[in-house]
Order: sequence, then structure tokens, then C-alpha cells
Amino acid sequence: MCLMFLRPAAFSEMTDMIRKHIVFKGWVQGVGFRYRAIVAANKHGVTGWVRNDPDGSVSMEIQGTEEQIDKVIISLEQGAYIQIDNLEVKTIPVEEGERGFRAVL
Repeated sequence: MCLMFLRPAAFSEMTDMIRKHIVFKGWVQGVGFRYRAIVAANKHGVTGWVRNDPDGSVSMEIQGTEEQIDKVIISLEQGAYIQIDNLEVKTIPVEEGERGFRAVL
């Protein structure tokens, strides 16, 4: 892709792209968390994945702008039955060419 043909806003969005690994702890399994994460991710245009972990937490890798990622997390926090007690967040390298957001096993 030739960047000189991108409109300035599109170039800005690409350079603002970040990826985070987030571990959600609390009442996050058996409450539709992964489904809601997929819906919120699609609504806000982020990519990545979400999975249940054996210890009862939920892990997510999410890629987009800081604003997009914040909107997904806010959507999850507002979900009925979900109670997030703690978030462990780590910024990790962006994965080029990733498409979509999915649940993994």
C-alpha cells in the first residue's frame, strides 16, 4: 500500500494503532463475556481475540486505537451480569494484517 495516497485521517489512524493483552478477572465466565466482546469489537472496529482461561479469568488481545479499545472495555463493563474486579493490561506489538475479532479456545 502506498501511504502517500491515503487521506491524512487514515494515515493518522494507522500510526495510532496499538495492541493490548488484557486479563479480565471477576465474574467474567458463563455470563456471555466473549459474545459481548465480539459484538463490541465489531461495533468499534478493532481486531484480535478473546478466550476463557482455566483459572476463571478471560484473556483478550485487542488491536485498534486507544479510543476504540477504551470503548470496547466500557461496553463490557456495562454488560449485565458481568463484574470486572481487576484488569491486567500490557501493551504488546501490533500484528500487521490481522482481520476481525474472534473467540479462541
